[in-house]
Amino acid sequence: TLKASRALLKHIQSETARKEAASNTKNLLKASSEGEHDKDAEPIWLILTTKKYISDQRRLKPGKILLPHSVNQSQTTSVCLITCDPQRIFKDSITHPSFPPALSSKIQKVIGISKLKARYKSFESRRQLHNEHDVFLADDRAITLLPKALGKIFYKGPKKPVPIRLEPYKTSDTAATKQGAIAKKSSSQEKDKTKSVAPPLQIAKEIERTLSCTFVYLSPAVTTAICVGLSSFTPTQVAENVDAVVQGMVDKFIPKGWRNIRSVHIKGPNTMALPIWLAEELWTDEGDVLEEATEAQTQEKRNPKKRKGMELEDEGSEKRRTEKVRRRQERKLSKGGPK
Repeated sequence: TLKASRALLKHIQSETARKEAASNTKNLLKASSEGEHDKDAEPIWLILTTKKYISDQRRLKPGKILLPHSVNQSQTTSVCLITCDPQRIFKDSITHPSFPPALSSKIQKVIGISKLKARYKSFESRRQLHNEHDVFLADDRAITLLPKALGKIFYKGPKKPVPIRLEPYKTSDTAATKQGAIAKKSSSQEKDKTKSVAPPLQIAKEIERTLSCTFVYLSPAVTTAICVGLSSFTPTQVAENVDAVVQGMVDKFIPKGWRNIRSVHIKGPNTMALPIWLAEELWTDEGDVLEEATEAQTQEKRNPKKRKGMELEDEGSEKRRTEKVRRRQERKLSKGGPK
């Protein structure tokens, strides 16, 4: 893994340097410090091929795998948060003093589902929203409403909205339940308004955890592409992310684990795929292997018309043989019969 990561990064960096030299321009967006990554860095993809489908249908909600080195850790990452109505409660949670300032600076936009439908009806407005932000997070209670509200421009590319939990965790505190039942009607209505909103620290924890993950979009296919790094990463960081993603796929998403994996490659947007691991067997179970067919059976499968002709020819020859035997017997009877 480390050898393939080193070779891929070296190729991407050499190609980038060659293009910059040919265009005689300097990349002003290049990261200036070690902690930040170049905003124009190219993504590195893990291409995992299985022997059988790992999903029977396309899933709207992506799976999440925690990365040792996040691809969204840059301070310039712009996040758009799509919430349930009303959006004001979520905005107040993000601007709350207990919410981490470093994370709140990344959240550039908070919008409710009703305003999203009202403001972004045209294709141009949706494309503008798509280009303004790097990551789109959405309340998991409203994720099924977004395909119609956002359109194909979001769901055909890598910026599909990622669901996060913005409602409070369920607790088994019976005393609090009894106290809530005894409360006055006015106070209970006020609580119901904010009942479905998690505390600021919980929202921050969910967002940080989601930004530290890579996303797995499963579909009825044998090939799955997962982002595992950027071209500004070191080879060690890419290798550690690849190991974490492959292990996460085996543990969570791939039935029968390593027995169902055919190959593992890594590649850049415009590079060839470099192999990391290839399976020795192309089947999952011994029952999937068919017995070796004879040469005659193979010819029959290749030429069904010829097989049909041979069957007709055999049937005709059998009839002729039977007719010949019958005539011979008749001649014998006629010669040796009574005079």
